[in-house]
Amino acid sequence: MTLQATVSMSWVDAVLAEAGRQGVGRERLLAQAAIAPEDLQQQRWPIDHITRLWHAAVACTQDAGFGLKAGSRAGPDNFNVVGELLRASATLREAIAAVQKYQRLISDGGRFQMVVGERASWLIYHPRQGTLAFSPHQVEAVLATVLAFVRNALGERLGAALRPLQVQFSQPRVGPLAGYREVFACPLAFEQAFNGLLLDNAVLDAPLPHADPHRARAHQREAAAHLAGLSQGGALAQELRGWMSAALASRVPTRAEAAAALGVSERTLARRLKAQGITFAGLLDGVRRDAAVQAVGQSTRPLADIGQALGFAEPAVFWRAFKRWSGSTPAAWRAAQRGDRPTV
Repeated sequence: MTLQATVSMSWVDAVLAEAGRQGVGRERLLAQAAIAPEDLQQQRWPIDHITRLWHAAVACTQDAGFGLKAGSRAGPDNFNVVGELLRASATLREAIAAVQKYQRLISDGGRFQMVVGERASWLIYHPRQGTLAFSPHQVEAVLATVLAFVRNALGERLGAALRPLQVQFSQPRVGPLAGYREVFACPLAFEQAFNGLLLDNAVLDAPLPHADPHRARAHQREAAAHLAGLSQGGALAQELRGWMSAALASRVPTRAEAAAALGVSERTLARRLKAQGITFAGLLDGVRRDAAVQAVGQSTRPLADIGQALGFAEPAVFWRAFKRWSGSTPAAWRAAQRGDRPTV
């Protein structure tokens, strides 16, 4: 059974907040991304959900600097216990090690690596996308957020003066160069071997003004407890989504089949799902929605064939389900994704 990558709602909130600042309401944004409003009540999203939200935000705002703005305005307050742990750490290097250790509490959609040099160290970000290709704005937002974290941890005076030695991206530049210079204030390079920030070792190893070993230990215990809960509790829903996605290629999966795949009885599976406040039908509906949105928007397959492959016996039933998911018909959705006029 395959575990799907997930992301905390912190990133969702960051995207919604920046879109709101630019006059795009959450209802419009969610509709553009084909995400149901009730999904905002979840504790974590599948990584493809947040990727669709990023793409929708850029499409709605038409802002080539959206990722940089969303990331630079995020801070430790946006990321709960991980942000608090970063604040209380003794040094930036210790804080970054904590972020690496508890990265999953923020997102499974990437990992950080520290490459230590004689005078400076690279903090490298390795994205881990889902089925959908990441928006380049996601990567830009991560590096901008890291720098915002670092500046916050250094305190107002030192943080405002901090300049990385270099920032580079593996992707091409997507926005005006002035936007990157405003956020990073250092030499920039694009289409490189990796995404990362080069930081002076003296900065990384200097004592932080708000260091507090007692608070740091308390936040570490809290983060470890959250991480254990994520691994034990959230894994069931993610495992089921992964299994459903694979099974949906040949049939509509049933709860009995899911229980057998997990090696438990149907009653036990139902009890575990109820304890997490989720249902098998709700999970399956979300998996079918994600598969439908991807197939309709990213392929030229006949719409009726897509509906039949997802287990809808009649095109009209698929049309109604798709409109419930996205607010538009499959034909209108496909046309909107391609910038064409919808066909009847």
